Amino acid sequence: MKLNYKSYATVALLCATTFFSCKKDSGSDPVPEEKQTVVLSGDITSNTDFDAKNDYLLKGKVYVKNGAILTIPQGVTVTVEPNSSVDDKSALIVTSGSKLNINGTADEPVLFTSAASSKAAGDWIGIIVLGKASTNGEGGKLHVSGLPSTADTEFGGSTDNDNSGSIKYLRLEYAGGLNPAMETEWALDKASGLSLNGVGSGTVLEHVMVKYSNDDAFQFVGGTVNGKYLVAYNNGDDNFDFDRGYRGNLQFLVSYRSLPSKVAIRANGLESLNDMDASDAKPYTRPVISNMTIVGPSEDQPLTDQSQGIYIRRNTRFVVENSIIAGYSNGGLMMCPKTRPLLVKNQGSVFKFNVVNSDDAARAFTYDNGPTGIIIVADPEVEEWAIQSTAGAMEVPSLNRNVVIKQAADLKIKTLYASAGPDLSLADGSVALTGANFDDADLSSLEKVTYRGAVSSTNNWTAANAWLNWN
Repeated sequence: MKLNYKSYATVALLCATTFFSCKKDSGSDPVPEEKQTVVLSGDITSNTDFDAKNDYLLKGKVYVKNGAILTIPQGVTVTVEPNSSVDDKSALIVTSGSKLNINGTADEPVLFTSAASSKAAGDWIGIIVLGKASTNGEGGKLHVSGLPSTADTEFGGSTDNDNSGSIKYLRLEYAGGLNPAMETEWALDKASGLSLNGVGSGTVLEHVMVKYSNDDAFQFVGGTVNGKYLVAYNNGDDNFDFDRGYRGNLQFLVSYRSLPSKVAIRANGLESLNDMDASDAKPYTRPVISNMTIVGPSEDQPLTDQSQGIYIRRNTRFVVENSIIAGYSNGGLMMCPKTRPLLVKNQGSVFKFNVVNSDDAARAFTYDNGPTGIIIVADPEVEEWAIQSTAGAMEVPSLNRNVVIKQAADLKIKTLYASAGPDLSLADGSVALTGANFDDADLSSLEKVTYRGAVSSTNNWTAANAWLNWN
């Protein structure tokens, strides 16, 4: 790795005059230590600790490799050189067998952001972490989508408890530079935002915000990593994206979009697929999610905007419980011919104890007929199945106890939309204050709470602070 140092302070301003002395006068304030900028480029091949006294500028694609551990302490800001050329976009790539430890705190988070004077979504690619946990790729191995297929971009294996490090209190901004605007819905997304590829359950993932990515915010590509307290804000495509055999447990998630996307055909709160061919490749993609709050744009969108709160497609399985979906004009939960039967016939998918809303009251549940015409229609049959509190709906007995809310205001979330950011905590009388259920074995390892959604009435962990920035 090349390390270049630049001083922010100009020594001549302090010492190169006969009228002023560099020596500190008795009783005066101490002279602050000069802050330096460390320029990062090339490869990191040995254990490296960043220094909180420095700033860092990441230029190009920097690979952490050869089993090296990169440790970033609290309070460090890494700015990333922007580039208009897709081939030259910058990224931090942690290769399989190496580790990334980000040790931020709520008061002193670690920040990765664009170095541009006018920051914009897509200025750089993002942070890409590669691990040795299983995927449904051939031989269990895959390469990072959008990067050259080399040993440094390969991930996957058979070590599902693999440890790729620890990421705590990170904010990541203006990434997603590989994906073109309005790309075909049937193409697999290239790496974007925080991309976790074959990352194992030995990895820690807590308190991460991804905002203003040009494409996806969080990508879980295969692997088994678990996570909690994850926030995706105003990203260009899906806020949470799952594929290629991801199986992990996630709790306390926020997908928030105050404005509609201008770059994606479907900018969903959550999207999941098994693989591009909707095949039976195993392990099946099956995220397990509890206590998620999904909020769509403040303004209603026409039916030509195909964005959904949750879109489950291409033979994926999923578990979503104790969550809130609201504010999308075209649907709360949408499935397709490959995924609808998996839910209503109890073939690996679960959707229970959730609160569901759509701006169009008839479209809380929707159905996508597939790529021939892409006809999205309301699905009242699944809605009837979803709200059953007694056995007997559709093909299998159903005790799902989901609640459909016709108007978003009736959710009684304290502040859904505000220029200073939302207050997603629950107000008095909200149906989501109670009704959470953790009886299913899938949720056995999660924290047991009484409320639905990501935020309770008393502990608003999503309030604006040094880590969470809603601007």
